[in-house]
This record gives sequence, C-alpha cells and structure tokens, in this order.
Amino acid sequence: MSDRHISQHFETLAIHAGNTADPLTGAVVPPIYQVSTYKQDGVGGLRGGYEYSRSANPTRTALEENLAALEGGRRGLAFASGLAAEDCLLRTLLRPGDHVVIPNDAYGGTFRLFAKVASRWGVEWSVAESGDPAAVRAALTPKTKAVWVETPSNPLLGVTDIAAVAQVTRDAGAKLVVDNTFATPYLQQPLALGADVVVHSLTKYMGGHSDVVGGALIVGDPELGEELAFHQNAMGAVAGPFDSWLVLRGTKTLAVRMDRHSENATRIADMLTRHARVTSVLYPGLPEHPGHEIAAKQMKAFGGMVSFRVEGGEEAAVEVCNRARVFTLGESLGGVESLIEHPGRMTHASAAGSALEVPADLVRLSVGIENVDDLLEDLQQALG
Repeated sequence: MSDRHISQHFETLAIHAGNTADPLTGAVVPPIYQVSTYKQDGVGGLRGGYEYSRSANPTRTALEENLAALEGGRRGLAFASGLAAEDCLLRTLLRPGDHVVIPNDAYGGTFRLFAKVASRWGVEWSVAESGDPAAVRAALTPKTKAVWVETPSNPLLGVTDIAAVAQVTRDAGAKLVVDNTFATPYLQQPLALGADVVVHSLTKYMGGHSDVVGGALIVGDPELGEELAFHQNAMGAVAGPFDSWLVLRGTKTLAVRMDRHSENATRIADMLTRHARVTSVLYPGLPEHPGHEIAAKQMKAFGGMVSFRVEGGEEAAVEVCNRARVFTLGESLGGVESLIEHPGRMTHASAAGSALEVPADLVRLSVGIENVDDLLEDLQQALG
C-alpha cells in the first residue's frame, strides 16, 4: 500500500510513512543497514535497486520517503547536514552568473555559504526583506534563478507570506526555496503554499534529541527531484544509515513534541513581554508581532523559538546567557532540552558587519519540553 493511502493525518503519516515492516523478520522499525555495498544478482542485476550506499541505502530510503510524505512532496533527499543539502541545491539550480535573492535575516551558515562559497563560484546574490513581497519583487533581476526564504527566520523570527512570495517568484520564472526548519512540516507546509523546494536542517526539530546532524531537500516536481538526486550522488554528502535511523525515530514524535514546544514558548514569550529588563520580544504568536496574522494563516501553531532583546546592550545579553541554569548555553536548537545563546557572538558571528548582522543585545531561546514553570523561573533569575 502506498504511503499516500495510509492516512491524510500528519501524526499517522509520521509514524508509518517509509516505515515498512522488515520483510525478513517483521521488525516494525526499519533496520540500520550499516553496509557500503550489495551483492548483485548477476552483472548489473541490482537487488532492490541497491548497489552502493552513497547512491542509495535502505535506511536512508525509509527516511526520504517519510520526509516526502510529511511535507506533501514527491521526492525527499537526506544529506549529511543542512548546509550539505543547501550546497547540493545551489549547485543543482544555479550556474556562474546566476542571481539569488536571500532574506535580510537568514541563518548565519546560509549567509556564509552564499557570501564566502557560492560567490567565488560566480553566483551573485542580494538581500531583501522577504516579509515584504514588494521588496522581493524589487530585488529580482533578469538573472534571478531562486528566491530564498526562512519563515520563521533565524534568529529574528521574521515571517514571510509564502503564497505571496511564491507568486512573485513564479512570475519571474524563478524557484522559491523555503527553509522550514523552525516550523517543521507539522506546523507549516510550504509546498502546498507554492514553494518549489523545502530545506531542512534535520539536526533540529526533525531529529529532536540533539544527537544527530543531518539535512534534507523535499520537492514536488519529480524532474527536479531527479536532478537533485543526481547531484546528491555525484557530490556524495549523504546521510549515513545510523543518522537516517535517528532522524526517522525523531519524526515519529514530531507532532507531540511541537505541540509542547509551542505551548511552552507561548508562555515564555508572554512572561518576557512583561519583564522590566526586556525591551523587545520576537515571537510570531504575539498579537503585536508584525507577522502574526500571516503566521496564524499559514502555521498550525507558532513554534518553539523565541528571541528577545535586553536593556544594557551586548554585555547584559551575554550575562543573561551565562546566568541560565535550566536553559543550556549552546548553539543549535530544536531538541527536547531548552537552549539559550547569544546569536551575535555564536550562531550568527559570520554575519557581523554585513546587512544580516543581528542586534548585539539579542538573546535566542530554543524552548524545550521541560516543565514550563521551571523554564520561567530560570529565565526570571537569569534576567535578575
């Protein structure tokens, strides 16, 4: 039976899509095929289509089928990291001389990939406020081949109207790429809103337990999926079988985790708006957030990421990070445990001095699934 006929409900797909019982033993969890090569049934007679695990591996196949089903796509591809997925996408879509529009608050690693790597290959890029479709339209050139969007964005939690920007991009004959890492397919499905490619850092919410690094691309166009698969194999930055297995384990509980992440983050954002030392709270779930109405329209809930600014500037923000006890000081996000960081000195240091530089007084939280009262108490003591 096709995964598409299992159910239309996300929670059921998350557990069953790609998770076919092992035909040899009946194991309900796909095995970890920790293997590099496969016995062929005669020269060129591939058993199940497998010949070498860079090209395909049964555990990775299970994950890729699961990802495609969850995002409502036709093809999913799993990589060794989110940036490996992005690199494969850029080298598939672009040629030297092509142009890309990127958001003015992109993830620091994505900015570094464009500014320090792709640019040396002859790819041009410019920055636009992706939350304003008119600004995106104004940034387009005859050489634009892709528009890159994060929504919500990292770390400023900006919101982009995916359907509106998809129309602008489509009119220009370009591809819309949406980084859906913060929202996950449980909260938001960009392909259904007109995006051409969805990008994930599987390291984050999809894995969910801070124990794996991975990335993914999901597309609705089978032809583009084939092109990406060719480059995935040719370049080789694939997800290993154990990493694939860990992410596949994580997606099974994605829905229940995201519900808790969102609930806790909402409570924390509300508390921060009332704290005397906090000058600004960035969370799409707040009615005063400029992207609140769009987020409410295209998201099921508002996610587990909260950023805020504190009075006293950079040193005060760093001190808040250092004083936290339940929130662990660390990079990354999306695990069951809560994390706190200073983006300007940590995850977004590569954007310093550019149009994407983040405020020095900014603190970013990845709100976990602990008891929210413990998290609230910890932030209150950290703020002093």
